[in-house]
Amino acid sequence: MKGSGLPASGAPPYPPGLITTEHAQRSQGLAGHVGTSRRRFLTAAGGTAAAGVAAAAAPGTASTAAAATPAADRRVAVLGGGVSGLSAAHELAERGYAVTVHEYHDHLGGKAHSMDVPDTGTGGRRPLPGEHGFRFFPGFCRNPPDTMCRIPVPGNANGVHDNLRSGTEALFAHGSGRPDLHFPCDGSPPRPYFADRLPVHLTSCDARREDQWEKTAWWDFIRAGEMSREYQVLLGIGQTRNLVATRAEIASTLPQALGLARAGRCPHRRPRHHRGPAPVGSARPRHGRRRRHRPCPQRPHRRGVDRPLGEAPVSLGVEFVLGTQVREEVVYEGGRVSGIRLSARDGGHERTTTADRYVSALPVEHARATWGRALRAADPRLGRCDALRTDWMTGVPFCLRTPTPVVHGHINCLDSPWAVAGIGQAQFWDVRDFARDYGDGQAHDCLSAIGSEWGKPGILYGKTARACTKEETVAELWAQLKDWVNDSGRARLRDEDRLGGSWTPR
Repeated sequence: MKGSGLPASGAPPYPPGLITTEHAQRSQGLAGHVGTSRRRFLTAAGGTAAAGVAAAAAPGTASTAAAATPAADRRVAVLGGGVSGLSAAHELAERGYAVTVHEYHDHLGGKAHSMDVPDTGTGGRRPLPGEHGFRFFPGFCRNPPDTMCRIPVPGNANGVHDNLRSGTEALFAHGSGRPDLHFPCDGSPPRPYFADRLPVHLTSCDARREDQWEKTAWWDFIRAGEMSREYQVLLGIGQTRNLVATRAEIASTLPQALGLARAGRCPHRRPRHHRGPAPVGSARPRHGRRRRHRPCPQRPHRRGVDRPLGEAPVSLGVEFVLGTQVREEVVYEGGRVSGIRLSARDGGHERTTTADRYVSALPVEHARATWGRALRAADPRLGRCDALRTDWMTGVPFCLRTPTPVVHGHINCLDSPWAVAGIGQAQFWDVRDFARDYGDGQAHDCLSAIGSEWGKPGILYGKTARACTKEETVAELWAQLKDWVNDSGRARLRDEDRLGGSWTPR
């Protein structure tokens, strides 16, 4: 079973009439959807829908938005409308399942839910972004970028994925005047990356080679367009001209890789995947090709990533029932899950919902409370989740009067008491002008900071984050950011530039 965070407060940014609540339930219409060929195949073959789906006892009665009644064993109830629940709903709906998502709050998105700072937009501008915008997708993160590519956005060839931008630098800031570590993050080094390409190809199955690599240009396969001119000439253009006398931009990958292997140029003892942390700036999706990692939204998360993520399942016919809580333990009878006891958030409208399959996408601390003795006895591995520990963090977006791009990427304040990190957001929102589009026009940048250590005393009040008030939390995070970033002698963060900060607990 998967876990996902509970959303924070805020109004749901989704089209009216497509979402139901406990106080206004109604059936919804369904638009047809045609998925990719791989997903159509999985649908036809009746493949496994998603991890964590449990078979039910009988044909379900969960309400569905499907225009036509789905076949038996195709109704799924998803508990939780965070990123995990939305992703599961998306995958299932693409495979032809009729999905109903039950969410505790009145909005979707979990910890990725976005909100605005109330009453801050003037002169036709949008309100200031209120969430901590420290949203990024590291190189080892495969599934979200793949999902984003399948969420259409007008004008974007790769859907939501094209709303992300790559960070090119990282700053590891030391305190106490010690030298900071500042280095570029420009993706994979050319030689190791090229050496990695051949084992990827040679260890692919025949179907992958013939159906995917045969249709992939050698130029794209080795990412020549992102490398140096020397790389392009020697390994891109030169190899295709020598081996098959054609252009790298159009030559198929298949003959190039086979030609290099047969020429004795296949590297030895090279692992298919890089060991250790994945290279910053790249991600390997499910299909084996490496894509540029785009860690930061190029517009506020709500409109650039969060809202499309929630709208995509709606467009596939997924029904959302908001304001719902799981009342008791999952009903487990006769060796199968047979229902989920639900109620409105205020305790009213109790009922048992049934479906053919179930997905638990609740935060682990909530999910494990719904697994009773019978279910745990049926699968003792669920008991391992009792040992999982959860922790807290908080985020504060600091609005600044002057553009303050400390680094084109992440700031990590090493050894700071509250494990502070941050990122300047406006530099990545290249489709927006921050002062023109947000607040009252005074703010030109937004430095988003997070504090992940809640158990150690800070530097201003000697208190842990758990013991601080909202105002103290904001002041403490700002103080630690300043001390770690400015201690090398350059005052990049100044008190007179700070307009304020909104506290966003997660």
